[in-house]
Amino acid sequence: MTPGLVPHLLVTLGVAAAVMAVAFGVALRAGRHAVVDVAWGLGFAAVALTGYGLSQGHGPSPVRLLVTVLAVVWGVRLAAHIYLRSRGAGEDRRYARILDRAPGNRARYALRMIYLPQGAALWFISLPVQVAQHARGPLPVLAIAGAAVWAAGFACETVADAQLARFRADPAGAGKVLDRGLWRYSRHPNYFGDACVWWGLYLIASATWPGVLTIASPLLMTWLLAQGTGKPLLERDLVRRRPEYAAYITRTSGFVPLPPRRV
Repeated sequence: MTPGLVPHLLVTLGVAAAVMAVAFGVALRAGRHAVVDVAWGLGFAAVALTGYGLSQGHGPSPVRLLVTVLAVVWGVRLAAHIYLRSRGAGEDRRYARILDRAPGNRARYALRMIYLPQGAALWFISLPVQVAQHARGPLPVLAIAGAAVWAAGFACETVADAQLARFRADPAGAGKVLDRGLWRYSRHPNYFGDACVWWGLYLIASATWPGVLTIASPLLMTWLLAQGTGKPLLERDLVRRRPEYAAYITRTSGFVPLPPRRV
């Protein structure tokens, strides 16, 4: 194993925990736990920047700089987008449903069911970035390919989020379903782009041997988006609130962008 990696991982685990602790305190003051979604992106950026500082003693490395910049840009953009989208809104329906199941103290239940799992997932998913920060030598071809995959995913996610923001801002779209642009080909093009970002970062990390072992990280991110807390929870809510959504499901790919099905 790369010298210094284990202490690095222990420090970044503490950073992830600290980000979630701060988010928890802000949420208690604000009266809404949806602020954790902003902390999610900022947490990835904080872990990446901390890891970059911890790995400085290993000499100059274009891989370390590349993977850090890509992780920080992704995390900050995501945090800014979620902040602007949710500013002035109430509690997120997902967290409201979780808190409705609280058997006792709601704050302690939120800490256990929302913040601790998200902090652990944040740290685990960021392992490719942390391992790649200990790479040495010139930029490998696989790292360049990973950066290209990251760029495609980042563009897909950013464009999809912008299209959805314009749709939500248009009063004519109230109660309707966005089925234009990237949303014509996938019900969740932003989530698909998100997954591509992390597969791109994994490719960069896998240019060195320890990085190959971090494949569970992009797998977890993809599962969370497609089968875990992302797509399924959102779609159950949309089916209840928007009658057109059931028909949208029958003709549109759930995750990977594909031509619409004829129904």
